[in-house]
Amino acid sequence: MAVYVYVATSLDGFIATSDGGVDWLMDVPNPDESDYGFGEFMNRIDAIVMGRNTFETVLKFGSWPYTKPVFVLSGILAGVSDNVAGKAEIVGGSLITLLNRLRERGYQNLYVDGGRVIQSFLAEDLVDEMIITRVPILLGQGIPLFGRLPKLLKFRHEKTELLNERLTKSYYVRIRD
Repeated sequence: MAVYVYVATSLDGFIATSDGGVDWLMDVPNPDESDYGFGEFMNRIDAIVMGRNTFETVLKFGSWPYTKPVFVLSGILAGVSDNVAGKAEIVGGSLITLLNRLRERGYQNLYVDGGRVIQSFLAEDLVDEMIITRVPILLGQGIPLFGRLPKLLKFRHEKTELLNERLTKSYYVRIRD
């Protein structure tokens, strides 16, 4: 099973403001109304694993943006609302157990999203590839993409693209010994 991270960060490495806000992402001019390759990426994955905070942020978007199954890691939520029933499912337990259950259900390519979820997958060395888009803004504080790790994780830089003359999108693949 392959686990992917696809995320945008500020120059100083934050994925959201301290209160979880991502409005700063909407301030980037996008004259072509491009999705910057997100649709192509989504075609490669089977399912999404996200945390409760990310899930609650997505629910505020108004319409459900995903066509792939979403698994929400939460020890607090008991279920999902009717408007996302059949589209999102609450899951828990260890990440290894979760990955095994998802593999048994036929999922092979997972997109993990949300600060704590990404950090947890990295801490357990479960991330295979990362696609990180840097937005030229300094937030100064917020929710960081990376946290403490129990060991060094090496990645190989595959390529970097310049998007809309403002954003840099870099691709990294995990180097495993």
